Amino acid sequence: MEDTPRRRTREQSSSSNDVGITIGGSGTHTPTQKYAFEIEDPASYAKLPLTDRVVKKWRAFYGNKDFGNITLLIALYWLQGIPLGLAHGSIPFLLKEKLSFAQVGLFSLAGYPYSLKLFWSPFVDSLYDRKFGRRKSWIVPIQLITALVFWWMGGHIDGLVRNPAENIYGIMYLFLAIVFLSATQDIAVDGWALTLLSKENLSYASTCQTVGINCGFFLSFTVFLALNSVEFSNKYLFSVPRDEGFLQLGPYLAFWAVAYVLVTLYLIVFKTEDSSSEDEAGSYGIAETYKTIWRICKLPHMQQFIIVLLVAKVGFIPNDTTTQLKLIERGLHREDMALAVLIDFPVQIFFGYYAARWSQGASKLKPWRLAFVLRLLCSALSMSVVYYFPQGGLTTGYFYVVLITMVASSMAKTVQFVGMSAFVTQIADPVIGGTYMTLLNTLSNFGGTWPVYFIMRAVDYFTSATCLMPAGMGDSYACATQEARKLCVKEGGVCNVTWDGYYIVSASCILLALIMFVGYIQPTVHRLERHPAHLWRVTKESTK
Repeated sequence: MEDTPRRRTREQSSSSNDVGITIGGSGTHTPTQKYAFEIEDPASYAKLPLTDRVVKKWRAFYGNKDFGNITLLIALYWLQGIPLGLAHGSIPFLLKEKLSFAQVGLFSLAGYPYSLKLFWSPFVDSLYDRKFGRRKSWIVPIQLITALVFWWMGGHIDGLVRNPAENIYGIMYLFLAIVFLSATQDIAVDGWALTLLSKENLSYASTCQTVGINCGFFLSFTVFLALNSVEFSNKYLFSVPRDEGFLQLGPYLAFWAVAYVLVTLYLIVFKTEDSSSEDEAGSYGIAETYKTIWRICKLPHMQQFIIVLLVAKVGFIPNDTTTQLKLIERGLHREDMALAVLIDFPVQIFFGYYAARWSQGASKLKPWRLAFVLRLLCSALSMSVVYYFPQGGLTTGYFYVVLITMVASSMAKTVQFVGMSAFVTQIADPVIGGTYMTLLNTLSNFGGTWPVYFIMRAVDYFTSATCLMPAGMGDSYACATQEARKLCVKEGGVCNVTWDGYYIVSASCILLALIMFVGYIQPTVHRLERHPAHLWRVTKESTK
């Protein structure tokens, strides 16, 4: 019997000289061929100097017969990273200048579709126009719709963001729509990668996704925040100081609307899709895929593992979502935060490689457990960094303190992510490997998404701050938001913070996570990692 593309992907990875990490994505042929996550074997690296390996791989890549298709995949994933960088990076920073944590938490709901795309991926797999192309049937209309939404937002979004309190629901629904479109496009692009590349180049698919999405995210987060900053623009770009940054959100979205249209026109006019290798997909319909997912959830030990995935990140959410916003509130400039993210990026790549090497042997999740403790320590340290932030403004020395804390937390997060993904890859039933891995990756992502809204609301709920006005200059009022604090100071008052909910919520989550780790997560994970592979299997007959 001929190997499926998924099986060939694993075989190709064993001879690759790259470490490829693919996040999410369930665009597929069938439940046996879903392309969701892959870590190429680090042991296959040749013992060559780093520079020689880089030069060798670049020459092989540039001269590759699939160079055009690889470039197209990078471009498609790059487009995905643009809305993700805005929704998960830039927009919360822009909103926090005028909104409370609870209101920013409401906006965080816009990121949910990317963590839940498994639930509609069977429709993307099964419904298409064969003449136009299985994947193009979804990618082309989705990108055109996204371009229309971006173009409309280009003329309206700046006005909405200037008055976010009145327009928070409108802003949230707009980004909910584009994240949903981006997640759906990701399903289709992941599936196309399996047939767009030749058999010997399937291992490049994970590299295309990693490079493309990270570049798009980087542009929409780090680069946009810097160019949007008034301080950065006046210091480095303008000869005469201005009241606005060099790049506003509206023109940025309008530019990418044009980019979406150009890439889509290229797909329509110049790119044909060969779906002949996917004819066997008809044997698996929508109902069969959902039945497979349900059977996986009923496996022995899987319920315990699912609970771990859903609760393991609770202790880190305050640090991941609110610490950076609190630092901005205390006086850290957006361009300083963007610089810190820029420096942090290569650290994630470096430790991603070594985490894959560490997650071998009998104790596959030992790096994940150690990184769990490190992330809790970094979360506690981050509270101290916020508390002792210099009142007179950021100094060079303290910026290094902020940077070290961020890098340490990011390092631990990357080790956990790669370690857990390596474990999922090893336990996944090869008969339905893609469905299996996509399900667990979706649950893991959702475990880091569902608490955000509640935690950010709790920060505001437990915060008590009152603007004390001088006698005869008006009544006191609440000053929990950054905008209210600025107004209080401008009017001559003093914002007296009695309780800061950030410290209460962060400490509570760290304590809860520590209790869960000692009492449930640590012993459960230690036990599950030692189970033989056959206990995690779903037989081919059981999926029918």
